[in-house]
Amino acid sequence: MDSGSAISLSLFVRVLLTSAAAAALNLEGELFADLMRDYNKNIRPKENSNDVTQVTIKMTLTNLISLNEKEEALTTNVWIELQWCDYRLRWDQPPRSHLYGNITSDLRVPSKSIWLPDIILENNVDGQFEVALYCNALVSPNGCVYWLPPAIYRSACPITVNYFPFDWQNCTMVFRSQTYSANEIEMVLKEEDNQTMEWVFIEPQAFTENGEWVIRHRPAKKVINAQHSKDELDYQEVIFFLVIQRKPLFYIINIIVPCVLFSSLSLLVYFLPAKAGGQKCTMSIINLLGQTVFLFLIAKKVPETSESVPLIGKYLMFVMSVTTMVVMNCVIVLNISLRTPNTHMMSDKVRKIFLNILPRLLRMQMRPWTPSGDSSPATTNGGPLAKDGNGVFMVPCRRRSSMALIAKAEEYIVKTSRSELMFARLRERNGLMKSVFEKLHDGLDVGTAEQLGASLAKASPELKQCVASCKHIAETAKQQSTFQNENEEWFLLARVIDRVCFIVMASVFFIGTIGIFLMGHFNQPPSSPFLGDPKMYLPTNNMTDVQG
Repeated sequence: MDSGSAISLSLFVRVLLTSAAAAALNLEGELFADLMRDYNKNIRPKENSNDVTQVTIKMTLTNLISLNEKEEALTTNVWIELQWCDYRLRWDQPPRSHLYGNITSDLRVPSKSIWLPDIILENNVDGQFEVALYCNALVSPNGCVYWLPPAIYRSACPITVNYFPFDWQNCTMVFRSQTYSANEIEMVLKEEDNQTMEWVFIEPQAFTENGEWVIRHRPAKKVINAQHSKDELDYQEVIFFLVIQRKPLFYIINIIVPCVLFSSLSLLVYFLPAKAGGQKCTMSIINLLGQTVFLFLIAKKVPETSESVPLIGKYLMFVMSVTTMVVMNCVIVLNISLRTPNTHMMSDKVRKIFLNILPRLLRMQMRPWTPSGDSSPATTNGGPLAKDGNGVFMVPCRRRSSMALIAKAEEYIVKTSRSELMFARLRERNGLMKSVFEKLHDGLDVGTAEQLGASLAKASPELKQCVASCKHIAETAKQQSTFQNENEEWFLLARVIDRVCFIVMASVFFIGTIGIFLMGHFNQPPSSPFLGDPKMYLPTNNMTDVQG
């Protein structure tokens, strides 16, 4: 009997609780039906004609999705928290308090069934001014409405490309009522813990960090445009700022480092020989084409604007200019290296500067140039030649051989020892000349130049023709030697100019590269959100500031 009574009692309690829950549900349904009776969602809630509806606003950022530099559009995932009071929805006063006084919790009401303040994102760029989901609104017994719809906004964000990819941007999200003026609704930032939330709220657990951008500042302000009257819609607006800085690592690895390495190859052309002008120009032009490809890649990323040029674009233009100058240097050096004495004459001043002074300063291993007046005295067989009173070299007595005779005749005619050096190995050979001289004369008196001349005057026409031929050979050899020396001087001059151009271009390249990218390094966002305002617009306890 006792067990049966206990079971009956438990069943009675369950039925009673179920009935109470059903009654409560029915009571909420009756309350909702009562609130919606004669309710017009198109009429602003105001008890008196001069009442102004206060709407508090708060924005919670959950994800900074992307910033499209080409379209200048910022895509964000946010929650927009709106609160206002509608006296028509309260049930804490008679006569509704007598009927629904037991309902103390918030009532969930479809947001499309009640009045909304019609606050939208003013600087929207995709035409979707509405929120992503019209979720239910929570209505308190005192008639205050709490609405927290999610939204994915694409807002306009003017891009400053001067320091791309070491840039930072200041994007704004402007909220304004499209149908109500400041005389009808008042937009204010929400207050929590006696502190106005003048910042974009970020929940650390719900926030997803962006891989390209980092948030530096996130202030919020209510802006009053004094140039407009309160009857105009532009008089008041709430602006949420996002000062974001780009993380440049992606661009450093994929664009900047390859571009710098690729551009530095243009300096290697100076290690090719001065006469390899074709190979130099080919290598430089290929480098120039590669830099043009990088420039096209940058042009696809940044906005099509003529107001400014991005930093990486400036660098590409700089290295393209350097490469163009390298090509010009190669052409000039090739032109100089291929010059000949038949087309150009080199002055002694040029020789002194480019063949003596500059090689010594550049530490180039080159044989120094010496003026012709400083040449060593004529020698024969390793010893100097003596001169007579007229300054003519005196030839020492040798045995009478054809080659000795030719050497002495050349010495007498051209007054130089070059022919003697040319025929040094043939000095001891006997040829046709000796037999001719023996037939014509018992010998020649070659003690002095005058005696040699008198002897040669008595020689036959064949001997004179032979001497003339030897003279021609000696002069031709001398001219060839002089020609080759001057050719070599032009080539050495081209080498010196090539080395000077290399030092200048390498200095310009490295100094320009470091200088341009240091400009981006020093382009940092301001320490405070607004210029001249030291306020940080952050909560006092900044533990929730996930961006540091």
